[in-house]
Amino acid sequence: MRLPRHPAPWYTVFAIWFATLWWLSSGVPDVPEGLKFQASDKVLHFGYFFGGGGLFSAALFLHKPDLHTSTRMLIVIILVTMVGVIDEIHQSYIPGRSGNDVGDLIADFIGAIVGALVFQRFRRFLA
Repeated sequence: MRLPRHPAPWYTVFAIWFATLWWLSSGVPDVPEGLKFQASDKVLHFGYFFGGGGLFSAALFLHKPDLHTSTRMLIVIILVTMVGVIDEIHQSYIPGRSGNDVGDLIADFIGAIVGALVFQRFRRFLA
C-alpha cells in the first residue's frame, strides 16, 4: 500500500479526527468495561492525541518539507494541544460531562508529543 504524498488527504483525515473528537465529546461517554480502570480516560486521551499528532505531522511534513524538524514538531504539539484545550472547554458545556480536566490536557499534550516523535521515525515512508 502506498501512502499519499500530497498533504490534502492528511489534512482531510486530521479534520475528520477533529470532527470525531467533537462528536465523541458531545455525548456522555460509554466506556467498555474492559477499559474501565483508574486513569483509563487518560490512556484514551493519550492514544487519541497520539494519532492526531501523527496525522498533523504527516500533513505538515508534506505541506512544508523545508521546515526544520524542531519547528514542525513545535507547531504540531502546540496545535494538537490547543485542540485538547478546546475539547476540554467544549466538554464543560455538555450535561453529564466534566471538562477542564488538567490530567486530560496533560495526556493530550504527551500524546501529541509522542505522536510527533514517532512520526519522525516513519517519515521516510512519505519522503
